[in-house]
Amino acid sequence: MTAAIVVAGVVSLYVSAAVGEFPVRYAPSRRPGWMEAGVSGAAGHIARVQRMLGDDVRLCAPVGRDAAGLLIRGELGRLGLAGPGIVDSPASCLGLVLVGPGGRRMGLPHLAPADRIAYPFELLAEQARGADMAVLTNARFVRPLVPRAAGLAVPIAVDVHRIADPADEYDRPWLEHADVVFCSHERIGEPRAWIAALFARHRRCRMVGVGRGPRGALLGLRDGTLIAVEAVTPGAPVNTSGAGDALFATFLHVLLDTGDPVAALRSGVVHAGWKIAHRLPVAASLPPPELAALLDAAPPEARVGRWDR
Repeated sequence: MTAAIVVAGVVSLYVSAAVGEFPVRYAPSRRPGWMEAGVSGAAGHIARVQRMLGDDVRLCAPVGRDAAGLLIRGELGRLGLAGPGIVDSPASCLGLVLVGPGGRRMGLPHLAPADRIAYPFELLAEQARGADMAVLTNARFVRPLVPRAAGLAVPIAVDVHRIADPADEYDRPWLEHADVVFCSHERIGEPRAWIAALFARHRRCRMVGVGRGPRGALLGLRDGTLIAVEAVTPGAPVNTSGAGDALFATFLHVLLDTGDPVAALRSGVVHAGWKIAHRLPVAASLPPPELAALLDAAPPEARVGRWDR
């Protein structure tokens, strides 16, 4: 099934560069082991993944008419993502990722151009017409749109990344209105307690996903079900940037296609594990037949239990 998904958030021009160690020692000049450039940002990456998987993706993002914006717009056009949801901004978002041994990364996102945008809700609503899902990333310009988007009768999904508190004030609009909430394990403490707290506090939420890096991912359902999928890395990790976006985007695609949260989480874990073996993970995405073949070749272990016991 081809799902219609509206994705709202930042699209950036990113450069990834290899460094020998963290912390990076100062030197007036140093040649990186490798360097790659591409179009990314959370919304850009999610949209690329879901487009490659065959979804009808409607991207809502501000992009400048500057040099970076021309590159971004060209790449979005090549991918079939340069639709009416792209609006002009005074400048384009940029980013730098320093990548150390084993794929560890340090991101330096420059999001100020998007932060200043007042994105028109009417345009978001038009793009969401007939959509199966609205992926509203937690970019600053999206925040005032979320409460109104909750009235569009379209399920909302968000990845709140490195959140630490289920009562987080900045992320409150997303937590209150999202049906599907993903986050990183890095700051939440014990995952089962986090899942229970999120369900108790935010009544609209029906699924809570937790990306656990080298330990795979967890998914809690409101009925108490807990799904755990172990990580699979077909190749050695080179750059782990964007792994969470890949997990989240692939999960949503498969969930909308099959309705099976176990299959969706397994697919997301495998796709993310495959991507991080590339220098520029955002530019490496699998179409459905190749993702299915990878799942058959390296099936991750999945366990189903309870988070409420």
